[in-house]
Amino acid sequence: MKRIVLATAFLMTPAFADVILVEDPVHGFWNHLEGLCGQAFEGNLITHPEGETDFVGKRLVMHVRDCHRDWIRIPFSVGEDRSRTWVITRDEGRIRLRHVHRHEDGSPDEISMYGGLASNRGQATVQYFPADEQTRQMIEAAFSNVWMIEIEPEQTFTYGLRRLGTPRVFQIDFDLSRPIDPPPPPWGWID
Repeated sequence: MKRIVLATAFLMTPAFADVILVEDPVHGFWNHLEGLCGQAFEGNLITHPEGETDFVGKRLVMHVRDCHRDWIRIPFSVGEDRSRTWVITRDEGRIRLRHVHRHEDGSPDEISMYGGLASNRGQATVQYFPADEQTRQMIEAAFSNVWMIEIEPEQTFTYGLRRLGTPRVFQIDFDLSRPIDPPPPPWGWID
């Protein structure tokens, strides 16, 4: 019993206070996302693959619309196209990213639910998601995709994609300092 008391007293000294209070990066990242719940933000296309112009010149809006204890859904509108939703979940101590795509009538797109599980616990402000096997089976060329979400609280939410070994790089920065009115719900949204 004396050893436990001494160890507890030793760990409570000021020199160890920072070690005890270090926040788990998954928990910290989740807290940053939850802090955005209900808000919408406009984004700027920072870089895109040469020849791919689907997002060029269009209004880009993310809406942290639906927050639950274990998942957060973020619809992403490109102009009038409301087919995309990012679904972020907690999965065995890590974060998972999925991309849900729906047609205007609400039916699921053939290419949907792709993404990946963070390969480690990441940081409270950034998580990386290498493509998983489900993604590779669906989109063979995406086997080397790595998605990234970075949050600079009250400043920027960055969504990015890099296809390793290729020039395919994609990045959108959303301005967290200027919330906007939420867009209409994404196609096929069920509350």
